[in-house]
Amino acid sequence: MLSTTERTRLGRAKHKARTARTDLYDLLDAGSVCHLGVVVNGAPMVVPTGYGRIGDTLYLHGSTGARSLRAGGEVCVTVTLVDGLVLARSAFNHSLNHRSAMVYGVPRVVGDEEESLAALRALTEQFAPGRWDAVRPPTAKELAATRVLALSLEEASVKVRTGPPVDDEDDLGLPVWAGVVPVRQVFGAPEPDPGLAPGTGVPEHVAALSGALAPSGGTAGAR
Repeated sequence: MLSTTERTRLGRAKHKARTARTDLYDLLDAGSVCHLGVVVNGAPMVVPTGYGRIGDTLYLHGSTGARSLRAGGEVCVTVTLVDGLVLARSAFNHSLNHRSAMVYGVPRVVGDEEESLAALRALTEQFAPGRWDAVRPPTAKELAATRVLALSLEEASVKVRTGPPVDDEDDLGLPVWAGVVPVRQVFGAPEPDPGLAPGTGVPEHVAALSGALAPSGGTAGAR
């Protein structure tokens, strides 16, 4: 079960809360971008960034000089996936079908090289499963220039909204279209780098993202 604290307990729309830890895992594993909220020099800063998960730990990374990763103290990380536009009969009752997570905690700086590599692997695989084993691993110099933060998922909440609009009873007879417009993320055909070595085709792990395959050295085409 997810932890329940004053910060993670929903004050409104409590029926949208999810309490199973697997709901948190599923949501995080389905996303690719989080928003990291920190306080820098007394002012709030929210930065979009990639992430990776290993068990109950969320990993973030960036340059060793990044202000958002050097701020210290407590942070708040959010991930939101939009599943549909909920169009109601009244402007007031419009909404979004979505899945969202909010994580609070004090991240620790990862100093162990083995854990840093595992974290960077998780971050890379979050974008494209199978990618880590296909590319050159980080060099010692690159690792030294990279700051990796580990954030426990101990204090987290998940909120989910599904279904049609909830209109006032008096509005149900209005001649206004109401319903849900689904939102889906779709990957296009891979676009090769002009500098690819001759004969380099689209690898299976990349083609799998969009269901596209390309002949050796050619441009990917949708299947």
